Amino acid sequence: MWSLVLMGLAGLLVGGALSFRQQKSPRWVQVVFYGLAGMSLLAAYLLTLPAS
Repeated sequence: MWSLVLMGLAGLLVGGALSFRQQKSPRWVQVVFYGLAGMSLLAAYLLTLPAS
């Protein structure tokens, strides 16, 4: 369940980064949004791993 929420959040963050790119905002804002999206996808993946 939480992995789906985190994947959806990653999609929203990528969309925000693309929107900021279109608005010619500073590069660091886009990098932060892409970084947060990547961390969200990593967290979603880690939640799908079986407990040891």
